[in-house]
Amino acid sequence: MIEREFGAMDLDRVLKNADAQMARIGDLREVLTELVGRAADRDGLVQVEMGNAGLRSLQLHPKAMRRTSGELAELIQAVIAEAADDLRRKVTESMQELFGDENPMRFADDPDGPMAQVREAEAAYNRTFDDLMGELDQIRNRMER
Repeated sequence: MIEREFGAMDLDRVLKNADAQMARIGDLREVLTELVGRAADRDGLVQVEMGNAGLRSLQLHPKAMRRTSGELAELIQAVIAEAADDLRRKVTESMQELFGDENPMRFADDPDGPMAQVREAEAAYNRTFDDLMGELDQIRNRMER
């Protein structure tokens, strides 16, 4: 019984998957340096570009200076948030392309996903432990006879 549970774990396959994941991570690093999130307000007064290191570009149209400082600050903050959302969406799409079903970001919208995997692993461990203890009991019983 124990062999069946551990036999399902193909160590070579696990190592190959790990190597493939590391290669994808290298590809992801290259992609992330090139991704740019962009946004502008509807009037074109504020234009923003966000990159992996943060704000790359902030352009203000001269007409933007006609706004009060508070209005302009709010507009800049809103456009920066939109550019950050655009960048986040592009990162998610790139990761999906690179990783497919093994995308680590798949849990960003489903925080219970990793816990479900932990519960499955725990259940497999418990079955293996129970099988092992059962076999040890059988061995003990045979030795006591």
